Amino acid sequence: MPEFVDDHGVAIVYDVHPARGGGDAPGASGPVRGVVQLLHGVGEHAGRYGAVIDGLTAAGFSVYAADHRGHGRTGMRQHGDAAKLGRLGVGGHRAAVAACRRLGEIIREEHPSSPLILLGHSWGSFVAQMLLDRDPERYDALILSGSALRWPGSLNPGDLNAQWKTPGAMGTEWLSSDLSVGRAFLDDPLTTTVPLRKLFGVVDAARLFGLPRRGLRALAGHDIPVLLMVGRDDPVGGPHSVHRLARAYRERSGLEDITTLVYPDARHEIFNEVGQAAVRADLLAWLDARFPAP
Repeated sequence: MPEFVDDHGVAIVYDVHPARGGGDAPGASGPVRGVVQLLHGVGEHAGRYGAVIDGLTAAGFSVYAADHRGHGRTGMRQHGDAAKLGRLGVGGHRAAVAACRRLGEIIREEHPSSPLILLGHSWGSFVAQMLLDRDPERYDALILSGSALRWPGSLNPGDLNAQWKTPGAMGTEWLSSDLSVGRAFLDDPLTTTVPLRKLFGVVDAARLFGLPRRGLRALAGHDIPVLLMVGRDDPVGGPHSVHRLARAYRERSGLEDITTLVYPDARHEIFNEVGQAAVRADLLAWLDARFPAP
C-alpha cells in the first residue's frame, strides 16, 4: 500500500483504486475520466467504503482514499495501540488537514489533466470544505455526505444516538437504519466510538467551525459543482443544516451548480443505508452529467 510522510513524521497510508478498463495508472498514457479523493469520517477508516469505491471505479473513476491521521492503518502505525485510534497526534487537526491537502497534491502530480473530485463524509466532509476553501483552483467538484454548515447551531454538539436510546441500544443506531452496520462498526478493530470532542480536544474541535469562503467561483476561475447528500434523520446536521450550507455556497461563494438530495428514513451513513444502491446510483448519475464518459 502506498504512503507518504507528513511534516511531523507521521506515515499516512492510502490506497489507489484504478478505474476499471485501464489507462489510468500513474504514468499511463491518456487521462482518466476523473479521480475521486475520498475522505472518511471520524473514528473510522477508508476500508468501510468498498461499495462506493467499486461503483466509482466501475464507472471509470479512479479513487484515492487515505486513512487519516490517527485513524485506521495510519493510526495503528502512528500509535501502535487500538485504544488510541482517532487521536490525531502531534500537529493536531491542522496537520490532519495538511496531510489531506498533500494527498491532493500527489493526485495532481500523478493525474495532471484529469478532473479531481472531493468526496467527503461527515468529518471528512468538513475537511473537504476546508480543502476547497484553501485551493479552489485544484478541484473540479465537491460531493459531501452526512455534512453540515460548520457553524454553531448547525452542528449537533450532543449525543448523536439520543433519539435511538432504548434498553439494549448499541449506541451506533444513529449511523444507519440497517442495524448490522452499527454492529459491524463495533466489531471492526480499526474503528472507535469515542466522541469527536474527546478525541480531538476542545481547541481542535473548535477548528471545525468555519463558513464557505467568499468568492470561490472567482478564485477558481470556474463554477465548482457541489452535491450535498443527507439522510432525513441524520443527527449530525440534517437537512436543515445542509440547506444552510447550500445557501452559503450560493450566496457567499458564488457557486451555481448545487444539488441537494435528502433521503427519507435514512440516518447518517447514507452509503451504508438500506437504500444504499439508490444513493450510489444518484451519485453516479450526478457525475455522469458533469463528467461524461468519452
